[in-house]
Amino acid sequence: MNLRSQLQPDSARHDASQALPGQADENADQSLLASDAGGEFAMIRDGYHIRCSNGFTGLQPHITALIERMYQTRGLHVYHPELEHTEFQTTIAACRGDHFFATLTLGLDSPTGLMADTLYHPEIEAARQSGGRVCEVTRMAMDPEHNSAEVMADLFQMVYVLARLIYRKTDLFIEVHPRHAGFYRRMLGYRVVGEERICPRVGAPAILMHMSQHEVDELLAEHAGKAAAATRSLYRLFAPPAQMLALQKQLTQQLLRR
Repeated sequence: MNLRSQLQPDSARHDASQALPGQADENADQSLLASDAGGEFAMIRDGYHIRCSNGFTGLQPHITALIERMYQTRGLHVYHPELEHTEFQTTIAACRGDHFFATLTLGLDSPTGLMADTLYHPEIEAARQSGGRVCEVTRMAMDPEHNSAEVMADLFQMVYVLARLIYRKTDLFIEVHPRHAGFYRRMLGYRVVGEERICPRVGAPAILMHMSQHEVDELLAEHAGKAAAATRSLYRLFAPPAQMLALQKQLTQQLLRR
């Protein structure tokens, strides 16, 4: 099974789409404007782009340089991420022109498993055995000069559209430094499911966090499109339902052309 084969037909995506309140409107006013960028997908934001691509593309040198720069400033090992990219991974990045300032990678389950299986195979395998379709977020890096809730929300919105609406995954995992666990819990609803261990890729402590995508559906129903709401949840910065479903359609068409 390859990444393309995991794309679900419209009928298989029906229940995930219904999880979002409201229906897609072809005439909806979109603040999320999408375009093709040399075979990649680009979402135009206020002053920057969110770009998305599978495999080895023109994004890779920029992403590698950003990860190396951010990891080195934190005293982490640099593990040459460009050498490990597979067809089961999608790179998402924020940039202004050729200046890349934030990135993460969505990894789908594969015959060799997830990267997080190295430290947390029993925890992830438990999700698989209970019928879960697992995926993970890896290689996250953000330049602190450009750190903002809006950029973080844009990145994880793209993760949700890809993982939940397009690939129909049910369980999302992420390995984070223990001191960052509070942020993911408060802002995105993640829970710690794996105890602290040393990640050999970066030579630093890590814990495993998990988020049920069904729970994300519920949080989006409550918060999406309500940026002025009195909550710290990043889901308030996600697009309203009609725009989210339009983004899903555009991303699916782009992926099917590859």
